[in-house]
Amino acid sequence: MPARTMSLTEELVARCFRAVEDPGPDPDAQHLRDSDYEEMLDAFEGELPAAEPLWLFGYGSLIWKPEIEHVEERVAVARGWHRSFCMKMTRWRGTKESPGLMMALDRGGQCKGVAFRLDGGDRREALDKLFRREMTLKPTSYRPRVLQLATDKGPLRALAFVLNRKGTTYAGPLSEGEVVERLATSCGHWGSGADYLYNTVKNLEARGIHDAHLWRLQQLVAARIAGS
Repeated sequence: MPARTMSLTEELVARCFRAVEDPGPDPDAQHLRDSDYEEMLDAFEGELPAAEPLWLFGYGSLIWKPEIEHVEERVAVARGWHRSFCMKMTRWRGTKESPGLMMALDRGGQCKGVAFRLDGGDRREALDKLFRREMTLKPTSYRPRVLQLATDKGPLRALAFVLNRKGTTYAGPLSEGEVVERLATSCGHWGSGADYLYNTVKNLEARGIHDAHLWRLQQLVAARIAGS
């Protein structure tokens, strides 16, 4: 099957770039302490014993920027969860004046992504790095959870970061138009919402994963940028 041609191109993504200074941590927010991370790590290790391989499920930026050492990857399906642009970003890929959006795993449907098997190094250290990468504020926007995944080589259990609707950054239900507008106009010191969407779709397609919802979003975001 010939590769699909994305409407959202590097040239269109480049139009969204703005030099944005990192505002730093929100002084009004509550941040997780070392003791909070230790407690979450203890709870997770109780769910997934060290005798099992440690897999990580990537469904968004973890696919194209995992920042972890891994020795294997498999296309995997998480049933009962779906990708959703439902997290408001006032830092990283947005600002307080023009909030961006990032994805989370929300309940319902199914999600095809990539499972990464971590190497046999210091497991606690790897988990600590991942937890601190994905969770910074209280109440946390993500929750670490062990998900059962289906792969061509059989089922496996993996760590996934799923949405906490009571978290500080949950944006609530948004219309498709609102999602498109934010992705086409937001930018933070890590880059734009369009860049995030572009890299996610591009890297999913490279692995033979076609997400119809994200494909439609990249077409709509491309049209919004081209028409501005």
